[in-house]
Amino acid sequence: MLAPLLLGSVLSYDAPDGRVAIRLSELEAYRGVGEDPGSHAFRGRTPRNEVMFGDPAHLYAYFSYGMHVCLNIVARAAGSSSGMLMRGATVVDGIEVARRRRPGVSDRDLARGPGRLSKALGVPLGARGSDLLALPFTLQVPATPLHSASGPRTGVGGEGGGSQYPWRFWLPGDEGVSPYRRHKLAAE
Repeated sequence: MLAPLLLGSVLSYDAPDGRVAIRLSELEAYRGVGEDPGSHAFRGRTPRNEVMFGDPAHLYAYFSYGMHVCLNIVARAAGSSSGMLMRGATVVDGIEVARRRRPGVSDRDLARGPGRLSKALGVPLGARGSDLLALPFTLQVPATPLHSASGPRTGVGGEGGGSQYPWRFWLPGDEGVSPYRRHKLAAE
């Protein structure tokens, strides 16, 4: 699984109003067609999830609950589908820019949660499909994996949210990790 290897990576984005870099402290992995009932790609390719079937290290962005942009890293070879939701991070560069984007929020909470993370970075929904290894993005992966923990994914209902899918990975004790919230309809 790629997600634990990417914890501690630094992702930056150069937006028109400034550059922000975050250190990833929490990721959720999602597999593809027929493999993972929690995945947007479980039932196959659609216009919404098309990017998940593309090249790895590209951005799968989607609008959630009519108000938040959520950002995912495509994780498998083109033609198959999977992604990693960026759930939590800590701002490590451009903190003043992130504060302007999220006024009145504590520094700890600037990128703590998937909607907050995209807002702090300044990444719009229109960046869907962007290569995370090319400007205006940079992605620096740690040379060696960091110690991580895993458990069920946050807020995923049904079978995909149960303990048989312990695909939420985080850096224990890191302030950028979001609180775990079990979905009321998650499988046992």
